[in-house]
Amino acid sequence: MTASAGAVTGPSVETTTSISESTTVTVTNVVDGDTIDIEYQNGSSDTVRLLGVDTPETYGSVSPGEFEGVPDTQAGRECLQAAGENASAYATDQLADQTVTLQFDSQADRRGDYGRLLAYVQVDGSNFNYDLVERGHARVYDSTFSQSDSFYSAESAAQSAERNVWSCRTPNDDDGSSGGDASALTIDWVNAEASSLNDERVKITNTGSSSIDLDGFTLSDEAGHSHTFAEFTLGAGDSVYVHTGSGTNDADDRYMGYGAEIWNDDGDTATVQTAAGTTVAQLAY
Repeated sequence: MTASAGAVTGPSVETTTSISESTTVTVTNVVDGDTIDIEYQNGSSDTVRLLGVDTPETYGSVSPGEFEGVPDTQAGRECLQAAGENASAYATDQLADQTVTLQFDSQADRRGDYGRLLAYVQVDGSNFNYDLVERGHARVYDSTFSQSDSFYSAESAAQSAERNVWSCRTPNDDDGSSGGDASALTIDWVNAEASSLNDERVKITNTGSSSIDLDGFTLSDEAGHSHTFAEFTLGAGDSVYVHTGSGTNDADDRYMGYGAEIWNDDGDTATVQTAAGTTVAQLAY
């Protein structure tokens, strides 16, 4: 799986003088949006809490008070819950089974709650912690670390744009969508019986009369394989093809980054959900 599809390159933690050391590891499990399990090259394992960021809870109660401006209402909580699930899906899409570099900050504690490592995760030249904040999947965790100024700047921009979790400041009680009528999305077909990995693809069309901002939307199958759209707008009447394999994203084609076919030949269900977790298009075949 290619973790760099649509990735945003944040400030390089390698150039920060307070970075004390780094180590290369394999991500064995994505616990949620800000926590991963890893394996060292010697075969031992550990758990990493991504330094400086916090995504909404997925295993317990969400806390609107921790996310500035999100109302403590049922709609606000439901929106945060969905945003947490989307952050987890995004982290899984970008990090699962990847070889990454952990980098430690001498201005921060080496380990946090429950003995978990605190580190930046560097993948394909990008600071994934910063990426989460810039895309609005996470807030900046109020703590001491050398990259805090750049992280807070990214958070402010994400808040202004109401990206992902920050869309929960004004939760929509209907479908949680923004930036166009998401109900106009349709899944036209799934080409499961493909001749090559990238020939296995899904066609999604905007049947409406206005563009739809798909940032944070996800396409998934029944087994939990998913693709999260990032900084992508689908024009009125336009279609996008989501390929299973790897490639360069453009206005017509997006790539999930998997190394094997995921859509079952004998039947599956394709689902598109908004950043708030509302299903807006589905096709069973």
